[in-house]
Amino acid sequence: EIKMPEKSRVLVVDDEEALRYLLSSELAAEGYEVETAGDGDEAIEAIKQKDYDVVLLDIKMPRVDGFEVLRFIKQNKPEIKVIMLTAYADVKNAIEALKLGASDFVSKPYDLEDILTSINRALGR
Repeated sequence: EIKMPEKSRVLVVDDEEALRYLLSSELAAEGYEVETAGDGDEAIEAIKQKDYDVVLLDIKMPRVDGFEVLRFIKQNKPEIKVIMLTAYADVKNAIEALKLGASDFVSKPYDLEDILTSINRALGR
């Protein structure tokens, strides 16, 4: 019996619904198992419930921002790789995110190839 390799699980966290929908359908088409969260609270709940391989995480969100979610992940499930998404290709945020343990950083509007490359790199492929 040939076992298919487990699909990598990705959580897309962004407060823009259109972006969540588009990115999750693009990633699903690439063979990832994708779930989404619309804000930091939802993301933290999802991460408590389930294991993800990679979290694509928007920095600027109302209430609980991406930095807080990143800290939560690094304290509780440090094996999860985190790639920050940010519309503000703002170097200060990038450096801050990397210091806090993010694997990588993709600016929005994103290029799908960049995101796929970044995910593959984070997963060590």
